Amino acid sequence: MKNLKILATALIAGLGMLSFTSVNNDENKPQKEITAVAKGYEVGDEATDFKLKNIDGKMVSLSDFKTAKGFIVIFTCNHCPYAKKYEDRIIELDKKYKSQGYPVIAINPNDPNAQPEDGYKQMIERAKQKGFTFPYLVDEGQKIYPQYGATKTPHVFILQKENGKNIVKYIGAIDNNYDNPNDVSEYYAQDAVNALIKGEPVKTTKSVAIGCTIKVKK
Repeated sequence: MKNLKILATALIAGLGMLSFTSVNNDENKPQKEITAVAKGYEVGDEATDFKLKNIDGKMVSLSDFKTAKGFIVIFTCNHCPYAKKYEDRIIELDKKYKSQGYPVIAINPNDPNAQPEDGYKQMIERAKQKGFTFPYLVDEGQKIYPQYGATKTPHVFILQKENGKNIVKYIGAIDNNYDNPNDVSEYYAQDAVNALIKGEPVKTTKSVAIGCTIKVKK
């Protein structure tokens, strides 16, 4: 009987340790996910400037645009079907809002070793083919997109200049229908810029970016 009690006690202790280990492992996994999600900017944060190479070989910074009131920063690329669907709409955004002080600044965040179609030469070719009217920058070393918290291509960050700082006013998708521009019912990026131009609050400050995952160096 005494031996049975000892065995039962040992069994309970063993199960307790197993349960503890399992709980801790479960807790560690979400913690890593939370950390990953927490990276990047939130609406209201100040976005730091960058200096990235454009398709014309020149280095471009936000500070170069002296008369800009803000920026439509879009992380995009060559190969992604979602990004391709949005190219004409990105060009339209730039043509519409550049003259009003909100130019498009496109950044390719993908590592070309992970996705050869997103190499620098391919960027030059794609921009020429589509007639890009905006800077198309390469995030060499993939240092900028994590600062912003971009996870998709395309992923939009609309900034407004306030007291010499670039303040994030909107994060997310361009609109709510990547497949067909004729079926769009929510123009997130356009509505956000229109509100900023009018000096009004942005009604929808965040939406879910739909697109391809950013390809990172392995």
